Parts: sequence; structure tokens; C-alpha cells
Amino acid sequence: MPGQSPAAKLAALEARLGHTFSDKSLLERALRHAALTGEPQTDNERLEFLGDRVLGLAIAEELLRRFPDDPEGQLARRYNALVSKTACAAIAEAMGLESQVRDKRKHPSDSIATPRVMADICEALVAAIYLDAGLGAAGDFVLRHWQQGLETAEDTRRDPKSQLQEWALSKALPVPDYTVIAREGPDHAPVFTIEVTVQGHAPISGAGPSKRESEQAAAASFLDHYRIERT
Repeated sequence: MPGQSPAAKLAALEARLGHTFSDKSLLERALRHAALTGEPQTDNERLEFLGDRVLGLAIAEELLRRFPDDPEGQLARRYNALVSKTACAAIAEAMGLESQVRDKRKHPSDSIATPRVMADICEALVAAIYLDAGLGAAGDFVLRHWQQGLETAEDTRRDPKSQLQEWALSKALPVPDYTVIAREGPDHAPVFTIEVTVQGHAPISGAGPSKRESEQAAAASFLDHYRIERT
């Protein structure tokens, strides 16, 4: 809220997160992304690296518990959807992190953080909680804030890239070919444009913050463009 002291803002954030930090500096570090501070390297990047692994472990363990009879392929599809940058950005938005990082911008007139930046901060927060209170606390945090996604995980469809490949093979066509046709933006917030080509069809492009997500976007656009049923 306007007029709140930095300490009060952090306390309000802790209430939304459901975790009170013993070491407040960990929370501060998690919120300091290079795209906001203008610093080429920050502790946030190291926390993001760790948080990605902690998040993955918590989600993988919960999926094994919830779906004891699922084959590895189905578990992997659900896992990929839950730990994606898109999912993490949505969690960050739900927690109201954007209002917290506005104060971290190098220049007040800078645009609000991108979904990729917010996803990075979300992963960094997972690591900060892990370092502050251990794996149990980090796991509880993940299960609490990813609950909705976990509840709908049973309905998770195969990813577009897998579906497109299966469709191509079913038509006796070579596997789709993906080519990077553009890369824009700074190193800490790149945007890739990738074109997917299937023999006998015009190429279709898609964009995203990573090559993997751009390939998925291109595949989804191809499926939609050619009205290929998505299952």
C-alpha cells in the first residue's frame, strides 16, 4: 500500500507468501532481478538456479503421490506444465509480486516486469524459503501456491510439440523441423521467434522467452492454423 515502510511491505508480502523469514535478506535477494536493478549479475540469479531444482523436486514428488499408476510420459507432461515459466509467472501474479518489484526498478519510469522476469523471481523465492527454513517449508510453499495447478493436473493435455510430432508421423511425414529466425531483447529477458516446418505445409512461427517455449508456441500455432485436433 502507498506510504508503507519497506519493512511493512515485506511483512505484507510474507503474509501473502505464508512464510515469515528468519533471514529477511533472503527475501530481499529474491526480489532483486537484474532486469530491474540494472546490475549484470545478482544473487537473484543464483537463487533462481536453486529454486528451479527445489520446485521441480516438490512437484515431482507430489505428482508421484497423486498419480501412483501413471507412466513416466504422462507424469512428465504434467510436470512440465506445472514448472514452466508460464506457470511460475501466473503464480507470481497471484501472489502480487509485481507490486513488490516496482520499487526495485533502476528507473521509476521503467516498464513493469515481464512475465519471464516474474517467473524468475518466483523461482528465486522458492530457493529463498528453502535456504531460510529447509525443504519441508519450501515444499509446503509450493504445494500451497501450486494447489490449483495440481488439482487440474489430471486434465493436462500433451504438449503441442509432442502432438505435432505424433500427427506428422501418423501421416508418414518426417518429424517437424524447428528453426530460430529471430532473437530479440537483452540477455536477461530474451524473446525467441521460432519457425516450425512440416513437409508439404507452409511454415508457422511462434515466440516466447526461451527456445523450448517458442517451439511449443510454434507447434500450437501450427496445430491451430491447420485445424489439427488437439488431444
